[in-house]
Amino acid sequence: MTTNRNSDSAAGTPLLDLHSLVVAVRRRRRLWGALALLGLIVGAAVAVLMPPPPGAVTKVLVAHAEDQPNDTGTLMRTDIEVLGTTRIAKDALQTLKSQEHPEDFMRDYRGTGLTNNVLQIDVTAASEALAVDRAKALADAFIADHVRRMRAAAKAESQALLDQRDRMREELARVNKEIGDQSPGSNPQSSATTESLFSRRAELNSRIADFDQRAAEARTGTPKVVAGTQIVDAPRAVRHSLPKAAATNAGIGLALGLVLGLALSAVGAVVADRPVLRRDISANLGASVIAELPRRSGRPWRRRATRATRERLTATLARTLHGSPEPLSLLELGCAQSTSGIALDLAGALTAEGPVAVIDGLPGPQLADHRPQPGGPKVVGAEHAAALSPQDRRIGVGSVAPGTAWTDLQHLGTQTVLVVRAGYGSAAWLHTVARQLAEQRIPVIGVVLIDPDPRDRTDGTLWDGLHTALRGRGERSARQNGSAPRRTERKPAWAARGADNDQEAR
Repeated sequence: MTTNRNSDSAAGTPLLDLHSLVVAVRRRRRLWGALALLGLIVGAAVAVLMPPPPGAVTKVLVAHAEDQPNDTGTLMRTDIEVLGTTRIAKDALQTLKSQEHPEDFMRDYRGTGLTNNVLQIDVTAASEALAVDRAKALADAFIADHVRRMRAAAKAESQALLDQRDRMREELARVNKEIGDQSPGSNPQSSATTESLFSRRAELNSRIADFDQRAAEARTGTPKVVAGTQIVDAPRAVRHSLPKAAATNAGIGLALGLVLGLALSAVGAVVADRPVLRRDISANLGASVIAELPRRSGRPWRRRATRATRERLTATLARTLHGSPEPLSLLELGCAQSTSGIALDLAGALTAEGPVAVIDGLPGPQLADHRPQPGGPKVVGAEHAAALSPQDRRIGVGSVAPGTAWTDLQHLGTQTVLVVRAGYGSAAWLHTVARQLAEQRIPVIGVVLIDPDPRDRTDGTLWDGLHTALRGRGERSARQNGSAPRRTERKPAWAARGADNDQEAR
Protein backbone atom coordinates (compact mmCIF):
# COMPACT_ATOMS: atom_id res chain seq x y z
CA MET A 1 0.00 0.00 0.00
CA THR A 2 2.90 2.34 0.72
CA THR A 3 4.36 1.69 -2.72
CA ASN A 4 1.04 2.48 -4.41
CA ARG A 5 0.66 5.66 -2.41
CA ASN A 6 4.15 6.85 -3.27
CA SER A 7 3.72 6.08 -6.95
CA ASP A 8 0.35 7.88 -7.07
CA SER A 9 1.84 10.88 -5.28
CA ALA A 10 4.79 11.02 -7.65
CA ALA A 11 2.51 10.71 -10.68
CA GLY A 12 0.21 13.47 -9.41
CA THR A 13 3.02 15.93 -8.62
CA PRO A 14 3.56 18.31 -11.56
CA LEU A 15 7.04 19.28 -12.65
CA LEU A 16 6.12 22.97 -12.26
CA ASP A 17 3.11 23.95 -10.18
CA LEU A 18 1.82 27.14 -11.80
CA HIS A 19 -0.51 27.82 -8.89
CA SER A 20 2.34 27.78 -6.40
CA LEU A 21 4.51 29.81 -8.77
CA VAL A 22 1.87 32.52 -9.16
CA VAL A 23 1.32 32.70 -5.41
CA ALA A 24 5.07 32.86 -4.73
CA VAL A 25 5.51 35.66 -7.26
CA ARG A 26 2.56 37.56 -5.84
CA ARG A 27 4.01 37.25 -2.33
CA ARG A 28 7.20 38.84 -3.60
CA ARG A 29 5.35 41.91 -4.80
CA ARG A 30 7.63 44.10 -2.72
CA LEU A 31 10.59 42.98 -4.82
CA TRP A 32 9.09 43.50 -8.25
CA GLY A 33 7.17 46.55 -7.07
CA ALA A 34 10.41 48.08 -5.80
CA LEU A 35 12.21 47.28 -9.06
CA ALA A 36 9.35 48.75 -11.08
CA LEU A 37 9.43 51.91 -8.96
CA LEU A 38 13.21 52.06 -9.28
CA GLY A 39 12.92 51.75 -13.07
CA LEU A 40 10.31 54.53 -13.09
CA ILE A 41 12.54 56.85 -11.06
CA VAL A 42 15.68 56.03 -13.03
CA GLY A 43 13.91 56.57 -16.35
CA ALA A 44 12.57 59.94 -15.30
CA ALA A 45 15.95 60.91 -13.80
CA VAL A 46 17.77 60.02 -17.02
CA ALA A 47 15.44 62.27 -19.01
CA VAL A 48 16.00 65.16 -16.60
CA LEU A 49 19.71 64.76 -15.85
CA MET A 50 20.81 63.56 -19.29
CA PRO A 51 18.79 65.51 -21.86
CA PRO A 52 19.50 64.76 -25.52
CA PRO A 53 21.99 67.09 -27.24
CA PRO A 54 20.73 69.76 -29.67
CA GLY A 55 19.93 68.20 -33.00
CA ALA A 56 18.67 68.93 -36.50
CA VAL A 57 17.01 66.83 -39.18
CA THR A 58 16.63 67.05 -42.93
CA LYS A 59 15.20 64.81 -45.65
CA VAL A 60 16.69 64.17 -49.07
CA LEU A 61 14.91 62.70 -52.09
CA VAL A 62 17.39 60.38 -53.79
CA ALA A 63 16.83 59.36 -57.41
CA HIS A 64 18.53 56.27 -58.82
CA ALA A 65 19.07 55.33 -62.43
CA GLU A 66 18.39 51.71 -61.45
CA ASP A 67 15.12 52.37 -59.57
CA GLN A 68 12.72 49.42 -59.79
CA PRO A 69 9.24 49.07 -58.31
CA ASN A 70 10.21 45.79 -56.65
CA ASP A 71 13.40 47.14 -55.05
CA THR A 72 13.79 45.80 -51.48
CA GLY A 73 15.73 48.83 -50.24
CA THR A 74 19.18 47.75 -51.41
CA LEU A 75 19.86 51.08 -53.11
CA MET A 76 18.81 53.06 -50.05
CA ARG A 77 20.98 50.94 -47.77
CA THR A 78 23.86 51.66 -50.10
CA ASP A 79 23.15 55.40 -49.85
CA ILE A 80 23.10 55.20 -46.03
CA GLU A 81 26.49 53.47 -46.02
CA VAL A 82 27.87 56.05 -48.44
CA LEU A 83 26.61 58.84 -46.16
CA GLY A 84 28.60 57.31 -43.30
CA THR A 85 31.94 57.49 -45.10
CA THR A 86 34.84 59.84 -44.43
CA ARG A 87 34.54 61.31 -47.94
CA ILE A 88 31.08 62.74 -47.25
CA ALA A 89 32.12 63.87 -43.76
CA LYS A 90 35.25 65.54 -45.16
CA ASP A 91 33.30 67.40 -47.86
CA ALA A 92 30.76 68.62 -45.29
CA LEU A 93 33.53 69.80 -42.94
CA GLN A 94 35.19 71.66 -45.80
CA THR A 95 31.93 73.44 -46.48
CA LEU A 96 31.67 74.32 -42.77
CA LYS A 97 35.38 75.31 -42.70
CA SER A 98 35.82 73.11 -39.63
CA GLN A 99 39.07 71.51 -38.47
CA GLU A 100 37.28 68.56 -36.86
CA HIS A 101 38.39 65.09 -37.88
CA PRO A 102 35.95 63.29 -40.21
CA GLU A 103 36.04 60.21 -37.97
CA ASP A 104 34.84 62.28 -35.00
CA PHE A 105 32.21 64.04 -37.07
CA MET A 106 30.80 60.72 -38.29
CA ARG A 107 29.73 59.89 -34.72
CA ASP A 108 27.42 62.94 -34.63
CA TYR A 109 25.11 62.04 -37.50
CA ARG A 110 23.28 59.09 -38.95
CA GLY A 111 21.12 58.32 -41.95
CA THR A 112 17.78 56.55 -41.96
CA GLY A 113 15.95 55.24 -45.00
CA LEU A 114 12.29 56.21 -44.73
CA THR A 115 11.38 54.81 -48.16
CA ASN A 116 13.30 53.51 -51.17
CA ASN A 117 14.00 57.10 -52.25
CA VAL A 118 13.75 59.27 -49.10
CA LEU A 119 16.79 59.58 -46.84
CA GLN A 120 16.57 61.27 -43.43
CA ILE A 121 19.73 62.75 -41.92
CA ASP A 122 19.88 63.34 -38.15
CA VAL A 123 22.70 65.51 -36.81
CA THR A 124 23.70 66.52 -33.27
CA ALA A 125 25.93 69.43 -32.29
CA ALA A 126 26.74 71.79 -29.46
CA SER A 127 23.94 74.18 -30.45
CA GLU A 128 20.82 74.09 -32.60
CA ALA A 129 22.24 76.57 -35.13
CA LEU A 130 25.37 74.49 -35.60
CA ALA A 131 23.28 71.33 -35.94
CA VAL A 132 21.20 72.95 -38.70
CA ASP A 133 24.34 74.08 -40.53
CA ARG A 134 25.84 70.62 -40.26
CA ALA A 135 22.67 69.00 -41.59
CA LYS A 136 22.65 71.39 -44.57
CA ALA A 137 26.32 70.73 -45.30
CA LEU A 138 25.85 66.98 -45.08
CA ALA A 139 22.83 67.02 -47.38
CA ASP A 140 24.64 69.14 -49.96
CA ALA A 141 27.76 66.97 -49.77
CA PHE A 142 25.72 63.81 -50.19
CA ILE A 143 23.75 65.21 -53.13
CA ALA A 144 26.93 66.42 -54.84
CA ASP A 145 28.61 63.07 -54.35
CA HIS A 146 25.52 61.18 -55.52
CA VAL A 147 25.19 63.31 -58.66
CA ARG A 148 28.92 62.99 -59.38
CA ARG A 149 28.75 59.23 -59.05
CA MET A 150 25.64 58.99 -61.24
CA ARG A 151 27.22 61.19 -63.93
CA ALA A 152 30.43 59.20 -63.84
CA ALA A 153 28.49 55.96 -64.15
CA ALA A 154 26.39 57.32 -67.05
CA LYS A 155 29.48 58.67 -68.80
CA ALA A 156 31.30 55.39 -68.39
CA GLU A 157 28.32 53.44 -69.70
CA SER A 158 27.87 55.80 -72.65
CA GLN A 159 31.56 55.65 -73.50
CA ALA A 160 31.51 51.88 -73.38
CA LEU A 161 28.57 51.83 -75.81
CA LEU A 162 30.31 54.31 -78.15
CA ASP A 163 33.44 52.19 -78.10
CA GLN A 164 31.37 49.19 -79.11
CA ARG A 165 29.80 51.29 -81.87
CA ASP A 166 33.21 52.35 -83.18
CA ARG A 167 34.35 48.74 -83.33
CA MET A 168 31.22 47.84 -85.25
CA ARG A 169 31.95 50.68 -87.69
CA GLU A 170 35.46 49.44 -88.28
CA GLU A 171 34.13 45.97 -88.99
CA LEU A 172 31.48 47.50 -91.28
CA ALA A 173 34.19 49.31 -93.22
CA ARG A 174 35.99 46.01 -93.78
CA VAL A 175 32.80 44.34 -94.96
CA ASN A 176 32.06 47.21 -97.37
CA LYS A 177 35.58 46.94 -98.74
CA GLU A 178 35.10 43.24 -99.41
CA ILE A 179 31.79 43.83 -101.14
CA GLY A 180 33.22 46.62 -103.30
CA ASP A 181 31.06 47.34 -106.37
CA GLN A 182 29.31 44.00 -106.30
CA SER A 183 25.58 43.81 -106.25
CA PRO A 184 23.42 40.91 -105.14
CA GLY A 185 23.21 38.27 -107.94
CA SER A 186 25.90 39.87 -110.15
CA ASN A 187 28.26 36.87 -109.82
CA PRO A 188 26.41 33.53 -109.75
CA GLN A 189 29.56 31.57 -108.86
CA SER A 190 30.03 33.47 -105.54
CA SER A 191 26.44 34.22 -104.75
CA ALA A 192 26.60 32.50 -101.35
CA THR A 193 29.60 34.54 -100.23
CA THR A 194 28.09 37.74 -101.51
CA GLU A 195 24.79 37.11 -99.72
CA SER A 196 26.70 36.45 -96.46
CA LEU A 197 28.56 39.74 -96.74
CA PHE A 198 25.41 41.69 -97.43
CA SER A 199 23.68 40.04 -94.44
CA ARG A 200 26.67 40.88 -92.21
CA ARG A 201 26.58 44.51 -93.38
CA ALA A 202 22.89 44.78 -92.58
CA GLU A 203 23.47 43.27 -89.12
CA LEU A 204 26.33 45.67 -88.39
CA ASN A 205 24.27 48.67 -89.47
CA SER A 206 21.49 47.56 -87.11
CA ARG A 207 23.87 47.08 -84.17
CA ILE A 208 25.56 50.41 -84.77
CA ALA A 209 22.19 52.13 -84.69
CA ASP A 210 21.32 50.26 -81.48
CA PHE A 211 24.56 51.31 -79.78
CA ASP A 212 23.94 54.92 -80.80
CA GLN A 213 20.47 54.79 -79.28
CA ARG A 214 21.63 53.16 -76.03
CA ALA A 215 24.45 55.67 -75.62
CA ALA A 216 21.99 58.50 -76.12
CA GLU A 217 19.63 56.98 -73.53
CA ALA A 218 22.50 56.64 -71.03
CA ARG A 219 23.34 60.30 -71.46
CA THR A 220 19.65 61.25 -71.23
CA GLY A 221 19.14 59.44 -67.89
CA THR A 222 21.65 61.58 -66.00
CA PRO A 223 19.64 64.83 -66.01
CA LYS A 224 16.68 62.98 -64.49
CA VAL A 225 18.86 61.70 -61.65
CA VAL A 226 20.42 65.14 -61.13
CA ALA A 227 17.06 66.91 -61.08
CA GLY A 228 15.41 64.22 -58.94
CA THR A 229 18.01 64.23 -56.14
CA GLN A 230 17.26 67.21 -53.93
CA ILE A 231 16.45 68.35 -50.39
CA VAL A 232 12.71 67.98 -49.87
CA ASP A 233 12.63 68.95 -46.17
CA ALA A 234 14.85 71.87 -45.23
CA PRO A 235 17.13 71.35 -42.23
CA ARG A 236 15.42 72.31 -39.00
CA ALA A 237 16.16 72.02 -35.31
CA VAL A 238 14.58 69.13 -33.41
CA ARG A 239 12.51 70.28 -30.46
CA HIS A 240 12.62 68.10 -27.34
CA SER A 241 9.83 68.18 -24.77
CA LEU A 242 11.18 67.46 -21.31
CA PRO A 243 7.82 66.31 -19.83
CA LYS A 244 7.21 64.04 -22.79
CA ALA A 245 10.72 62.60 -22.66
CA ALA A 246 10.48 62.12 -18.90
CA ALA A 247 7.11 60.37 -19.22
CA THR A 248 8.38 58.14 -22.03
CA ASN A 249 11.58 57.17 -20.23
CA ALA A 250 9.69 56.65 -16.98
CA GLY A 251 7.22 54.34 -18.71
CA ILE A 252 10.03 52.37 -20.33
CA GLY A 253 11.87 52.13 -17.00
CA LEU A 254 8.69 51.04 -15.25
CA ALA A 255 8.07 48.29 -17.80
CA LEU A 256 11.67 47.06 -17.73
CA GLY A 257 11.80 47.12 -13.92
CA LEU A 258 8.51 45.27 -13.67
CA VAL A 259 9.58 42.60 -16.15
CA LEU A 260 12.94 42.21 -14.41
CA GLY A 261 11.29 42.00 -10.99
CA LEU A 262 8.75 39.41 -12.12
CA ALA A 263 11.49 37.36 -13.76
CA LEU A 264 13.68 37.47 -10.66
CA SER A 265 10.71 36.59 -8.45
CA ALA A 266 9.74 33.65 -10.64
CA VAL A 267 13.29 32.33 -10.87
CA GLY A 268 13.82 32.82 -7.15
CA ALA A 269 10.58 31.03 -6.33
CA VAL A 270 11.51 28.04 -8.51
CA VAL A 271 15.10 27.84 -7.24
CA ALA A 272 14.30 28.40 -3.56
CA ASP A 273 11.33 25.96 -3.59
CA ARG A 274 9.68 27.52 -0.55
CA PRO A 275 6.11 26.24 -0.16
CA VAL A 276 3.48 28.93 0.37
CA LEU A 277 0.22 26.98 -0.06
CA ARG A 278 -1.27 25.26 2.96
CA ARG A 279 -1.58 22.10 0.89
CA ASP A 280 2.16 21.93 0.27
CA ILE A 281 3.16 22.94 3.79
CA SER A 282 0.95 20.34 5.43
CA ALA A 283 2.13 17.66 2.99
CA ASN A 284 5.80 18.42 3.65
CA LEU A 285 5.38 18.54 7.43
CA GLY A 286 2.99 15.59 7.59
CA ALA A 287 0.48 17.47 9.77
CA SER A 288 -2.74 19.38 9.15
CA VAL A 289 -3.11 23.14 9.32
CA ILE A 290 -5.32 23.93 12.31
CA ALA A 291 -5.28 27.74 12.17
CA GLU A 292 -4.05 30.68 10.12
CA LEU A 293 -2.88 34.02 11.48
CA PRO A 294 -1.53 37.13 9.79
CA ARG A 295 2.03 38.11 10.49
CA ARG A 296 1.05 41.61 11.52
CA SER A 297 -2.07 43.10 13.04
CA GLY A 298 -3.04 44.55 9.67
CA ARG A 299 -5.72 47.08 8.93
CA PRO A 300 -8.18 48.12 11.67
CA TRP A 301 -11.14 46.33 10.10
CA ARG A 302 -9.20 43.05 10.08
CA ARG A 303 -7.98 43.17 13.65
CA ARG A 304 -11.28 41.91 15.02
CA ALA A 305 -11.17 38.83 12.75
CA THR A 306 -7.53 38.22 13.70
CA ARG A 307 -8.37 38.51 17.39
CA ALA A 308 -11.25 36.05 17.00
CA THR A 309 -8.99 33.57 15.19
CA ARG A 310 -6.39 33.76 17.94
CA GLU A 311 -9.06 33.22 20.57
CA ARG A 312 -10.35 30.13 18.75
CA LEU A 313 -6.83 28.77 18.43
CA THR A 314 -6.16 29.38 22.13
CA ALA A 315 -9.42 27.64 23.09
CA THR A 316 -8.62 24.68 20.82
CA LEU A 317 -5.16 24.19 22.27
CA ALA A 318 -6.49 24.65 25.81
CA ARG A 319 -9.10 21.91 25.27
CA THR A 320 -6.36 19.68 23.87
CA LEU A 321 -4.25 20.13 27.00
CA HIS A 322 -7.18 19.83 29.39
CA GLY A 323 -6.66 16.64 31.34
CA SER A 324 -3.58 15.69 29.31
CA PRO A 325 -0.43 15.00 31.34
CA GLU A 326 1.85 15.48 28.33
CA PRO A 327 3.51 18.86 28.06
CA LEU A 328 3.01 20.81 24.83
CA SER A 329 5.62 22.75 22.90
CA LEU A 330 5.21 25.43 20.29
CA LEU A 331 8.03 25.31 17.76
CA GLU A 332 8.43 28.23 15.38
CA LEU A 333 9.92 28.54 11.92
CA GLY A 334 10.36 32.15 10.87
CA CYS A 335 7.78 33.66 13.23
CA ALA A 336 9.19 33.86 16.77
CA GLN A 337 7.10 36.91 17.69
CA SER A 338 3.81 35.28 16.71
CA THR A 339 4.76 32.05 18.48
CA SER A 340 5.54 33.94 21.69
CA GLY A 341 2.14 35.62 21.54
CA ILE A 342 0.33 32.30 21.03
CA ALA A 343 2.23 30.73 23.93
CA LEU A 344 1.40 33.60 26.30
CA ASP A 345 -2.28 33.52 25.29
CA LEU A 346 -2.44 29.76 25.87
CA ALA A 347 -0.67 30.05 29.21
CA GLY A 348 -3.05 32.79 30.27
CA ALA A 349 -6.05 30.61 29.37
CA LEU A 350 -4.66 27.72 31.45
CA THR A 351 -3.87 29.72 34.60
CA ALA A 352 -7.40 29.11 35.85
CA GLU A 353 -6.58 25.39 36.19
CA GLY A 354 -3.32 25.92 38.06
CA PRO A 355 0.14 27.38 37.79
CA VAL A 356 1.54 27.55 34.27
CA ALA A 357 5.16 28.02 33.24
CA VAL A 358 6.34 29.00 29.80
CA ILE A 359 9.76 27.53 29.02
CA ASP A 360 11.67 29.92 26.80
CA GLY A 361 13.76 27.99 24.29
CA LEU A 362 13.86 30.74 21.67
CA PRO A 363 17.21 32.19 20.64
CA GLY A 364 15.86 35.75 20.61
CA PRO A 365 14.53 38.10 23.30
CA GLN A 366 10.85 37.64 22.47
CA LEU A 367 10.05 35.94 25.80
CA ALA A 368 13.14 36.92 27.76
CA ASP A 369 11.95 40.53 27.98
CA HIS A 370 8.43 39.53 29.05
CA ARG A 371 7.39 40.87 32.45
CA PRO A 372 5.08 38.45 34.28
CA GLN A 373 1.80 39.87 35.54
CA PRO A 374 0.45 39.08 39.03
CA GLY A 375 -1.44 35.80 38.86
CA GLY A 376 -0.26 35.25 35.28
CA PRO A 377 2.08 32.63 33.81
CA LYS A 378 5.75 32.79 34.55
CA VAL A 379 8.49 32.62 31.94
CA VAL A 380 11.66 30.67 32.67
CA GLY A 381 14.64 29.82 30.56
CA ALA A 382 15.22 26.33 29.22
CA GLU A 383 18.19 25.93 31.57
CA HIS A 384 15.91 26.47 34.61
CA ALA A 385 13.14 24.10 33.47
CA ALA A 386 14.38 21.30 35.76
CA ALA A 387 13.77 23.49 38.84
CA LEU A 388 10.04 23.84 38.14
CA SER A 389 7.50 22.22 40.40
CA PRO A 390 5.84 19.02 39.12
CA GLN A 391 2.46 20.74 39.66
CA ASP A 392 3.30 23.42 37.12
CA ARG A 393 1.83 22.90 33.69
CA ARG A 394 4.55 23.43 31.13
CA ILE A 395 4.35 25.07 27.72
CA GLY A 396 7.63 25.00 25.85
CA VAL A 397 8.49 27.50 23.15
CA GLY A 398 11.36 26.70 20.80
CA SER A 399 12.58 26.96 17.24
CA VAL A 400 13.14 24.50 14.41
CA ALA A 401 15.13 26.94 12.30
CA PRO A 402 18.50 25.87 10.87
CA GLY A 403 20.96 25.33 13.69
CA THR A 404 18.42 23.83 16.08
CA ALA A 405 19.65 21.38 18.72
CA TRP A 406 17.14 18.62 17.96
CA THR A 407 17.83 16.58 21.10
CA ASP A 408 16.83 19.53 23.30
CA LEU A 409 13.30 19.67 21.87
CA GLN A 410 12.13 16.77 24.08
CA HIS A 411 12.70 18.94 27.16
CA LEU A 412 10.23 21.52 25.79
CA GLY A 413 7.35 19.09 25.25
CA THR A 414 6.50 15.55 24.21
CA GLN A 415 3.95 16.81 21.71
CA THR A 416 4.19 19.91 19.59
CA VAL A 417 2.38 22.42 17.44
CA LEU A 418 4.46 23.87 14.63
CA VAL A 419 4.05 27.59 13.98
CA VAL A 420 5.34 28.11 10.45
CA ARG A 421 5.51 31.23 8.33
CA ALA A 422 4.38 30.57 4.77
CA GLY A 423 7.17 30.84 2.24
CA TYR A 424 9.94 30.92 4.87
CA GLY A 425 11.35 27.41 4.86
CA SER A 426 12.24 25.36 1.81
CA ALA A 427 10.56 22.05 1.07
CA ALA A 428 13.79 20.24 1.95
CA TRP A 429 13.95 21.93 5.34
CA LEU A 430 10.30 21.17 6.11
CA HIS A 431 11.07 17.53 5.36
CA THR A 432 14.05 17.75 7.70
CA VAL A 433 11.89 19.18 10.50
CA ALA A 434 9.29 16.42 10.12
CA ARG A 435 11.97 13.70 10.05
CA GLN A 436 13.84 15.05 13.06
CA LEU A 437 10.66 15.34 15.14
CA ALA A 438 9.70 11.79 14.16
CA GLU A 439 13.11 10.54 15.23
CA GLN A 440 12.71 12.33 18.56
CA ARG A 441 9.24 10.71 18.85
CA ILE A 442 7.57 14.10 19.18
CA PRO A 443 4.19 13.94 17.41
CA VAL A 444 3.04 17.05 15.55
CA ILE A 445 -0.61 17.56 16.42
CA GLY A 446 -1.11 20.51 14.10
CA VAL A 447 0.38 23.39 12.16
CA VAL A 448 -0.40 27.07 12.69
CA LEU A 449 0.23 28.92 9.45
CA ILE A 450 1.48 32.48 9.80
CA ASP A 451 1.13 35.02 6.97
CA PRO A 452 -0.89 32.77 4.64
CA ASP A 453 -1.79 33.80 1.14
CA PRO A 454 -5.28 35.38 1.27
CA ARG A 455 -6.22 33.78 -2.08
CA ASP A 456 -5.11 30.29 -1.11
CA ARG A 457 -8.01 27.87 -1.60
CA THR A 458 -6.09 24.63 -1.18
CA ASP A 459 -6.87 22.08 1.52
CA GLY A 460 -4.38 21.92 4.38
CA THR A 461 -5.98 18.90 6.10
CA LEU A 462 -4.37 15.49 5.74
CA TRP A 463 -6.50 12.35 5.54
CA ASP A 464 -3.95 10.20 7.29
CA GLY A 465 -2.23 10.92 10.58
CA LEU A 466 -5.35 10.74 12.79
CA HIS A 467 -3.25 9.18 15.56
CA THR A 468 -1.53 12.55 16.09
CA ALA A 469 -4.05 15.10 14.76
CA LEU A 470 -6.33 17.11 17.01
CA ARG A 471 -9.47 15.63 15.45
CA GLY A 472 -8.10 12.14 16.08
CA ARG A 473 -7.60 12.97 19.74
CA GLY A 474 -11.17 14.17 20.01
CA GLU A 475 -12.49 10.96 18.47
CA ARG A 476 -10.42 8.80 20.80
CA SER A 477 -11.75 10.67 23.84
CA ALA A 478 -15.30 10.27 22.57
CA ARG A 479 -14.83 6.54 21.92
CA GLN A 480 -13.44 6.08 25.41
CA ASN A 481 -16.57 7.74 26.81
CA GLY A 482 -18.84 5.63 24.56
CA SER A 483 -20.36 8.66 22.81
CA ALA A 484 -18.39 8.60 19.55
CA PRO A 485 -20.59 9.07 16.47
CA ARG A 486 -20.12 6.87 13.47
CA ARG A 487 -17.42 8.23 11.21
CA THR A 488 -18.62 9.28 7.79
CA GLU A 489 -15.51 10.88 6.33
CA ARG A 490 -14.22 9.22 3.20
CA LYS A 491 -10.83 7.63 2.88
CA PRO A 492 -8.22 9.01 0.53
CA ALA A 493 -7.92 7.41 -2.88
CA TRP A 494 -4.61 5.74 -2.13
CA ALA A 495 -6.00 4.22 1.09
CA ALA A 496 -9.03 2.79 -0.74
CA ARG A 497 -6.82 1.30 -3.45
CA GLY A 498 -4.49 -0.13 -0.80
CA ALA A 499 -7.40 -1.80 0.97
CA ASP A 500 -8.63 -3.34 -2.27
CA ASN A 501 -5.15 -4.67 -3.00
CA ASP A 502 -4.95 -6.21 0.48
CA GLN A 503 -8.30 -7.96 -0.03
CA GLU A 504 -7.19 -9.31 -3.41
CA ALA A 505 -3.95 -10.56 -1.85
CA ARG A 506 -5.90 -12.40 0.82
